[in-house]
Amino acid sequence: MLITEILARNARMYGAETALIEREPAKDRRVEITWKEFDDCSNRIAQALISRGIRKGDKVVQLMTNCIEWLPIYFGILRTGAWVVPLNFRFDAATILQCVETAEAKAFIFGPEFIERVETIKAKMDSFLETYWFVGDESIRPAYAEPYPNVIASFAPEDPAIMIQLTDEAGLYFTSGTTGAPKATLLTHRNLEFACVVENHHHRQSHSDNFLCLPPLYHTGAKMHWFGNFIVGAKAVILKGVEPRQIIQIISEENVTIVWLLVPWALDILFAIESGEIKLKNYHLNQWRLMHIGAQPVPPSLIREWKKVFPQHEYDTNYGLTESTGPGCVHLGLENMHKVGAIGRPGFDWEYQIIDANLNPVDKGNPGELMIKGPGVMKEYYRNPEATRSVLVDGWLMTGDIAREDEEGFIWLVDRKKDVIITGGENIYPVEIEDWLQSHPKIQDVAVIGLPSFRLGEIATAIVQVKPGQDLTKDEINAFCNNLPRYKRPRKIIFATVPRNPTGKIEKPKLRKEYAGNAESFKIE
Repeated sequence: MLITEILARNARMYGAETALIEREPAKDRRVEITWKEFDDCSNRIAQALISRGIRKGDKVVQLMTNCIEWLPIYFGILRTGAWVVPLNFRFDAATILQCVETAEAKAFIFGPEFIERVETIKAKMDSFLETYWFVGDESIRPAYAEPYPNVIASFAPEDPAIMIQLTDEAGLYFTSGTTGAPKATLLTHRNLEFACVVENHHHRQSHSDNFLCLPPLYHTGAKMHWFGNFIVGAKAVILKGVEPRQIIQIISEENVTIVWLLVPWALDILFAIESGEIKLKNYHLNQWRLMHIGAQPVPPSLIREWKKVFPQHEYDTNYGLTESTGPGCVHLGLENMHKVGAIGRPGFDWEYQIIDANLNPVDKGNPGELMIKGPGVMKEYYRNPEATRSVLVDGWLMTGDIAREDEEGFIWLVDRKKDVIITGGENIYPVEIEDWLQSHPKIQDVAVIGLPSFRLGEIATAIVQVKPGQDLTKDEINAFCNNLPRYKRPRKIIFATVPRNPTGKIEKPKLRKEYAGNAESFKIE
């Protein structure tokens, strides 16, 4: 079933019930819409886009921060048969232009946060963009953009009834660019439908669940986790902000049952509880049943501390990529708390292999590249056949991640293939060192990268972010690492903030660029 048909079904079955709630604690703002209002709005958007010349196979860019309008616009674009192109709101103007050109977009829908960036590239985009819609305060709307509420108000909430098949293309999702320039991942309607099924299968959402959406909706992670609620007509809360006290407050006030967190947010919540900033007795949290994490390796020490504070919580780790339509191709499973640290087993209807450089399976326990196959695998990198050939092999997706399988069949993520550090001929996997350092009680966050070394080729360098109010020295860190094999111990320690992108992934290219220039002058610590 198309996800646009799932929305229509929800409107028929649960029309008067709440579908989405937007909370903005900083402004004491709360807005909600029902399933019927959600469906009607998406139909109006589709009709309006069609009136502006959008046809099946056209591309419509969506550049917005999380808000209650986000999902109705997304579904409205899909109902026209056009491809939706959600962009990372952190992209600079040049990257936005590159994505719009790659997509060959015909319409551009954007929010107030992007006015300045759009105006710097508008002259170049005008050669192919035919429509601009602005979603925001009318008083600051650029003259060249039509006001979104006024445009859709004049159209009836009728499904345009465009013939769409599950095999048709649905959207272009640009990768986060953590290993280079963003690539346009082409997903089909079948990919999106499968994301609903696999997420609900893994986390057992029922109609009574309530999902708290924190990560950006442009990313496959947040939206595809919400899909598990969506497929059963369960409500969701969109929270504008990630401050720990606000998260706990909204979980309490909105009776939230499921929360998907990124590692930094989970750490921040634990720090706030430890410091007394959050007093759990002041909140209603008994209904909160599941906390799950994805998008990056999860330090086992974090989950051990979390379960001490929230012993009643179910927990899951979710592994996925934009190219696999988000999370779920591998997941730990709610019943496998004894394996925290592993990313888990193949997800529902997924297969995997761990292979060497010649595509041959490695022996159990040995590291190799993780390769996956299933209904969530993308169609291609749009307009990039060379990159497509490099990752799609006979229907299998090469993930670029190094993994190993243990004796019980659980998969452990070792590291990104491109992040492996080779020092003195030895392979070092930064995640192993990061997990070790993350367990230090004074460390808030850590990233390990390789920096050039004339003698060793590369040296492992730890960028350490210390918890607020704590003092930590290099000698303390070196002593803490004494139980690691000598070749795995970081040779250089830098105290600094660890940069992460909106999906929680460490921006290692940024760190390498920042520190590699004077790597040879570093004194080995």
